[in-house]
Amino acid sequence: VLLVSYHCLRIRREPTSALLWIFLTWSFPLIGATLFLCFGLYRLSDKGWEKQRADQQLLKATKTLERDGTTGLITYWKNLRERPVSPPAHETVHEIDRALDGISPEFPLMGGNRVKLLVTGDETYPAMLEAINAAEHHIHLQSFIISPDSVGKHFLETLARKAESGVTVRILFDRFGSTHAVWKGLFRHYRNTPNLHLQGWTQANFIKREFQINLRNHRKTMVVDGHTAFLGGINLSKENRTENIREPDQDYHFMINGPVVHEIQYSFLRDWHFMTGDDPDILLDKNHFPTIDPCGASAARLLTSGPTQTEMEAVADTFFSAVSAAEHNLVAVTPYFVPTLDILQAFRSAALRGVDVQLVLPEKNNHVYTGLASRSLYDELLHAGVKIYERKPPFMHAKAMLVDDAVAIVGTANLDVRSLKLNYETNLVIYDPQFVYDMRQACNFEIQNSQQIDPQAWAARPIHHRLLENFFALFTPIL
Repeated sequence: VLLVSYHCLRIRREPTSALLWIFLTWSFPLIGATLFLCFGLYRLSDKGWEKQRADQQLLKATKTLERDGTTGLITYWKNLRERPVSPPAHETVHEIDRALDGISPEFPLMGGNRVKLLVTGDETYPAMLEAINAAEHHIHLQSFIISPDSVGKHFLETLARKAESGVTVRILFDRFGSTHAVWKGLFRHYRNTPNLHLQGWTQANFIKREFQINLRNHRKTMVVDGHTAFLGGINLSKENRTENIREPDQDYHFMINGPVVHEIQYSFLRDWHFMTGDDPDILLDKNHFPTIDPCGASAARLLTSGPTQTEMEAVADTFFSAVSAAEHNLVAVTPYFVPTLDILQAFRSAALRGVDVQLVLPEKNNHVYTGLASRSLYDELLHAGVKIYERKPPFMHAKAMLVDDAVAIVGTANLDVRSLKLNYETNLVIYDPQFVYDMRQACNFEIQNSQQIDPQAWAARPIHHRLLENFFALFTPIL
């Protein structure tokens, strides 16, 4: 109990979170301390979490290869990164991009990209499988959930066949998100497949005194031959695909071509290097970073976030900057809305200064407690003028933020404390009028299939609803 209290006071965190853990541990010493070890230790320790050190090791190897001139790819990639790309001439774009220069300086703005919106697994899976079947050199796949169902098995079978044909396949899955697949032995079946490398992302190893089951890799990306990438919120699960008469979960994924593919590739290789310790010279192979010609009108920046010193709360800072920069309209689509207090205040402030703020959330949440905690925030948002829409079933797992019809932020991060502070996430910030228009149409579709919350009717809801919502709101810091 004393050690938990010491840890909460030694490392500054939100007062409500610290008080909750101290109260829980003093009230229930054994249970509270165990829960804190599993879910409360989200900061880094020298012995327990060395992700940042591994990232720096790979970066050092990158610079060594460039200096030694042993490969042309690093020089090409360096020149690509240093090639000046100006964001579109739009005041909101400039303000957000200027903030990103400080938030995520390691990922510069890349021009000449093509980003295509894919809605649900019905559009995403065929596009991914087509890219897999066309692969000639390598496939790098990363997913939070790989389910032991028809979709997960089909993807692994397809990837195994490509590996047997000589294509190098690396698959990185989160062991927590893919728990069912791990327990059912789905991955063991492919362990001896030639050229197929499987690696689970885990933070819990009691032998090494690592108890970080609360830190999860929520990224969902795929890079094929260094030319084509996929990124978004869709896991490999049948829930995302039409099954008989059941509609799929509503979600967004994106197919990407252009120079920013190299940034997604490097992000994957950093994670892979951290978990496997593979030789950087192998990971930085020239075929992983081929020459890419501009192929579209999208200027894009990769945005990665996670509990390391260099990426801590990068997504949270970006969302805050984007909401604060909005002057005319703001649309946010997210399945989970339990943000930090500053982001919540930014939403209210934007609405109060006249910005048309639209927030789209699922009517029925797959995590009931999170949905109830979200609803506890409706009163103050509605009072400020935020328009809240609850998307009717099927469940909406989509994530997107559009600012002034000029900026789109898409990817894996939700507007909840877990994504903003705990998870490893990957997003794209895109400046392209046509892409933003396409995303606006997708968001409008969600709104058209939603019920807008009426402030007066909401204020008159039964008291037991309010009590239940406020009860689960108490656990917001650890949801």
